[in-house]
Amino acid sequence: MHQEIERKYLVKNQDWKQNIEKQYNIKQGYFTTSANDSTIRVRIKDGIGYVTVKGGRVGFSRAEYEYEIPIEDVREMLKICRQPIISKIRHEVRGSDNMLWEIDVFQGENEGLTVAEIELESEEQTFVKPKWVGREVTLIKKYYNSRLVNAPFSKWK
Repeated sequence: MHQEIERKYLVKNQDWKQNIEKQYNIKQGYFTTSANDSTIRVRIKDGIGYVTVKGGRVGFSRAEYEYEIPIEDVREMLKICRQPIISKIRHEVRGSDNMLWEIDVFQGENEGLTVAEIELESEEQTFVKPKWVGREVTLIKKYYNSRLVNAPFSKWK
């Protein structure tokens, strides 16, 4: 079983833009989200299609299975996913400790939301938070991509 161990933070300024290594356009849709926040989603990331199944979160960890599938299939499946489709630009940035951060700049109904994520080897792994990293939101459900479908950032008060 593959475990995703991830921490998620709000971004407090634009300083991360000085260190962008790569960026990707992402469109993703969700078929379902269960009571324990397990999800099934499809995604197009820079012209490649994926299907992903994620288990419910336990601490900062969850089971994750992701497989490449034909892009044509993903385009069709996005039409039957819950709406709106999540649209974002993902930027890869290295921290001072050489750890890879993914900064998601959301578009569409979630425009204005920017979140930084870091994947870890273990929940106990230490890392240096760059100065542009703000408040941790890992366990705050309204920041989950799957939750942004039903309650987009633009509708938060």
